[in-house]
Amino acid sequence: MTFDTQTALELEQTVLGIELGSTRIKAVLLDRKHVPIASGGYEWENQLVDGLWTYSMEAVHTGIRACFAELKKNVEETFGVPLSTVGGIGVSGMMHGYLPFDRAGKQLAEFRTWRNTVTGPAAKELTELFGFNIPQRWSVAHLYQAMLNGEEHVRDIGFLTTLAGYIHWKLTGQKVLGIGEASGMFPIDSGTLDYDGEMVRKFDLHVRDRNLNWKLLDILPKVLPAGSTAGVLTEEGARFLDPTGTLRPGIPCAPPEGDAGTGMAATNSVRVHTGNVSAGTSDFAMLVADHMPGVHREVDMVTTPAGLPVAMVHCNNCTSDINAWVGLFSQFADAIGAPRDKEELFTLLFQKALEGDADCGGLLSYNYFSGEGVTDLDEGRPVFAREQNCSFTLANFMRTHLMSALATLKIGLDILTAQEQLPVERLYGHGGFFKTPGVGQRILSAAVGAPVSVMETAGEGGPYGMALLTAYMLWRREDEGLEDYLDHKVFAQARSSTLQADQADIDGFQAFLERYKRAFDVERAAIRTM
Repeated sequence: MTFDTQTALELEQTVLGIELGSTRIKAVLLDRKHVPIASGGYEWENQLVDGLWTYSMEAVHTGIRACFAELKKNVEETFGVPLSTVGGIGVSGMMHGYLPFDRAGKQLAEFRTWRNTVTGPAAKELTELFGFNIPQRWSVAHLYQAMLNGEEHVRDIGFLTTLAGYIHWKLTGQKVLGIGEASGMFPIDSGTLDYDGEMVRKFDLHVRDRNLNWKLLDILPKVLPAGSTAGVLTEEGARFLDPTGTLRPGIPCAPPEGDAGTGMAATNSVRVHTGNVSAGTSDFAMLVADHMPGVHREVDMVTTPAGLPVAMVHCNNCTSDINAWVGLFSQFADAIGAPRDKEELFTLLFQKALEGDADCGGLLSYNYFSGEGVTDLDEGRPVFAREQNCSFTLANFMRTHLMSALATLKIGLDILTAQEQLPVERLYGHGGFFKTPGVGQRILSAAVGAPVSVMETAGEGGPYGMALLTAYMLWRREDEGLEDYLDHKVFAQARSSTLQADQADIDGFQAFLERYKRAFDVERAAIRTM
């Protein structure tokens, strides 16, 4: 992508999207044409502490400042101007989880991320109470499980939020969430564009004897649909993000959204009957629904950033096992005196997978670093296995890991497509799994039996989607819906590639999946014995 660096950059005609992902914090700056012109990033990783997946708030603060500092450097080196302001800012993050604070703003418990599968009893009880599936990673499940555990801090909660909501609060002082992010805390009524009032009432009645100092709506963030203004960057917020003092306060901020909502925006998948798959550390499929499906433990009902209902299949595990194996190959390359760039190695190995047998030739893997709600496991153990007479080649080995990364997602999607009759005419893919052209696309197309499109901007992912939502807040017409804005002003001339797997690949994935399901006791045994 090229642009004229001799033209003065009009900072007020840019928008900034920041996303705190599972392994990387990334910032993307867009110009008035919605084109990425600068970026910054920071690598980080969650920690397993006392049995819980978490990030310390110190790591959160360090990471977002380092990410913004790299963006500033990129802007100054490219355009020769200090990044003192932008037209608008939007913050996104990993959805769900648990971040409780008291009324004075003191954090009451460690940040419990989406990756934790420790809320089974709470999720089950709330699902029955509401007649609506409450997944384990949802904030209300964490909240109620803390009650069931007898955790003393619960009665003193003054504010409960998500990672994106926390950063937005630090920047603006506003306790709000975008509706898509809020839909991962508590069920949303798409008619009122707010938390479901009847379910709120049921929850408060259900916990009325627990001597709490609050009712549910007292502690949840206010819900805002896309296009709303969610406050402005305060003096304290500007110093928090940019301790050097270059960034000025007063910048309008968009409602903070989750990575599901930003993925929908980034792939123009916010209209009914559109869908997308985000595949990175975790993977999830989002289908914008024309009706409310039945209650399935494997399917979440969330919303688009505009509030339309979305059927979501979310899997905790996707590329972590692939990353680990590529890391091993990298060590081998170093050991034989032939070091390779990590990105080059990923591309080489992904492309090699296309040479493998359609069904992986008798190889099998389970990519479970953590528990998995779709297959009802509270823990995970990465496992690789093979039959004695398998075709044990590098191509089959890599293909096995790529297909394993999507196998659980396919199990969940089959519920929506086969049982609920939700059509999948085309999916848009984004995330690291699709970075090598044509490879992740082909494997996903084989899994779903439908065309898969990847846009030129797919590699920008969530922060790009968050920047687009910020642009919509600033630059839309008063009566212009998010769907029309993206269709006509952002993606009308967008370049994308579309790939349809052939029948042999589709049949091969199905054969692999049947073997995967038949042998699933291997994964259960590994969890039990390792």
